[in-house]
Amino acid sequence: MMFDYAELHCLSNFSFQRGASSARELFERARQQGYQALAITDECTLAGIVRAWQAARAQSLPLIIGSEIRVENGPKLVLLVENLEGYQALCRLITEARRRSEKGQYRVLREDFDRPMPGLLALWVPDTLDEPEQGAWLQQRFGERLWLAVELHCGQNDARRLAGLQALAARLRIPAVASGDVHMHSRGRRALQDTMTAIRLHVPVAEAGQRLHPNGERHLRSLEALGALYPSALLEQTLVIARRCTFDLGQLRYQYPRELVPQGQTPTTWLRRLTEQGLCRRWPQGPDRAVRALVDKELELIADLGYESYFLTVEDIVSFARRQRILCQGRGSAANSAVCYALGITEIDPSRMNMLFERFLSRERNEPPDIDVDFEHERREEVLQYVFQRYGRRRAALTAVVSTYHGAGAIRDVAKALGLPPDQVNALADCCGHWSDDAPPLERLREGGFDPDSPVLRRVLSLTRQLIGFPRHLSQHPGGFVISEQPLDSLVPVENAAMAERTIIQWDKDDLDMVGLLKVDILALGMLSAIRRCFDLLRHHRGLELSLASIPSEDRRTYEMISRADTIGVFQIESRAQMSMLPRLKPRTFYDLVIEVAIVRPGPIQGGMVHPYSDRCVLHDRRSAVLSAPGGVFDRARPRDHFLHHGPGRLQS
Repeated sequence: MMFDYAELHCLSNFSFQRGASSARELFERARQQGYQALAITDECTLAGIVRAWQAARAQSLPLIIGSEIRVENGPKLVLLVENLEGYQALCRLITEARRRSEKGQYRVLREDFDRPMPGLLALWVPDTLDEPEQGAWLQQRFGERLWLAVELHCGQNDARRLAGLQALAARLRIPAVASGDVHMHSRGRRALQDTMTAIRLHVPVAEAGQRLHPNGERHLRSLEALGALYPSALLEQTLVIARRCTFDLGQLRYQYPRELVPQGQTPTTWLRRLTEQGLCRRWPQGPDRAVRALVDKELELIADLGYESYFLTVEDIVSFARRQRILCQGRGSAANSAVCYALGITEIDPSRMNMLFERFLSRERNEPPDIDVDFEHERREEVLQYVFQRYGRRRAALTAVVSTYHGAGAIRDVAKALGLPPDQVNALADCCGHWSDDAPPLERLREGGFDPDSPVLRRVLSLTRQLIGFPRHLSQHPGGFVISEQPLDSLVPVENAAMAERTIIQWDKDDLDMVGLLKVDILALGMLSAIRRCFDLLRHHRGLELSLASIPSEDRRTYEMISRADTIGVFQIESRAQMSMLPRLKPRTFYDLVIEVAIVRPGPIQGGMVHPYSDRCVLHDRRSAVLSAPGGVFDRARPRDHFLHHGPGRLQS
């Protein structure tokens, strides 16, 4: 008998140390098995739902968004999102449960369900067959949006459990539905799932006992296997629910805060006014035609792409820092923008550098702007708390970073779970590179005194390779803020960070672009604190009032010091690799330093670019008497845009 099926209860590896498969693996398997839809219902979190959404689109298989929760002193539920209203209700519920608990924990209370939750469907997963009072309580709150989940895993009492759950459903007049409680995409992940359970419980697998699942049936089973277990009526109910769940993450609409724009202004007009005021500060005599044309071009593109409010948000934060005399500086591709320079976000005049604004923002790339602003590390917290106070905890939060298993961490946790003694656990971890994304090579294991052919070690290595890359926990981004007009918990759940007075959203920084959320990076830099102290000393002892924009450029004695590699404590050029190159390249202009920093990187080093470049620099110095004459190819007094048209002079032969 042929039938269709949708899985309504499935955990991905974003149920940390519970789910043993990624969303991509789950959706590929569900597609192969002929499922009509797949719900991702990680425990009290939506941390992995953006990646599940991407995986669903790649397989052209509908995603049902949901979450598994355990009510304190109450039932276990699987909540499924029916529409936008239901998605917002789920985000608020998860937020409240996480905010009232320490990081990594949650508490869902019975009173949380006293308010209506339209748009949310509920599957009740009874722990025993004798819980009619819990079913009656849920029925009062969900009414016709409640089902009783029947989950069968080839246990010895399946027939009795099925009959008992059907009787309970009939008694309470709640429709029953088939559900899988899926923890992995295929049976082959059973060993990893057991290992992750042991890791979560901090016990060896051998001591986990009945806390492990009794078999490997919590995977995406074939339709034939499901048909042999469940009555057809329960399987058909999965499609009834799936057809009701029509929400898609693409329906979310993010809005920037509106209070930055005064009454009577629009974001476009207000950004232009602030930019014009900045132009007057930067060029008291008025900007020249080239600068004016550059600013007009940028403002037009910013308005066309709808990013005015983003620039206003960053300008507001930077203005606060300057009012408090907190040194700050925008960096990265934002330095290519004349608007950023006029607004005080950066201190580098792009008209002098002739750099491409399109590297920062362009129609063709269709990517949002990314402005990183560094603040004095000793005072960055003042800026963070200003953002929280200005927008409120409900509208501002830091973005998360998904910490994943690397080689050393994975092999350490697996070896402990399999019962290896601590000295061997540490020795195995030492065989991995600190940030390696691979299990240790066999040669390193032999050097460490291990036998790669040992059955135990082969099991450790196999499980380690499966675990590498899995999410381990959510961390706090160093300073990436998400700020919105609407409460953030209508877009994404918010939870407590490990640090007091901080909250984070549950999505990783790399997932934000997929759903149209923009972040503002408020970062800390110790060098800015050192520069601030230098400015204070110059003001106190010599009466000099300097800023980042007014520091004299191309100071000869400074470059002589740099060429001697006397750069300990100098940001960007204090590493051993940089200090070994400085005496060879002998930078004498700022652009020489740009090349120096850019070329001493893993990519150019591995590509064999460094030595040919330095050899040509030496050749250039030997021929400098001829080639560096005024107007010559290597004339360092030539305009900066010479590089754009002719290539770097020191690479010419």
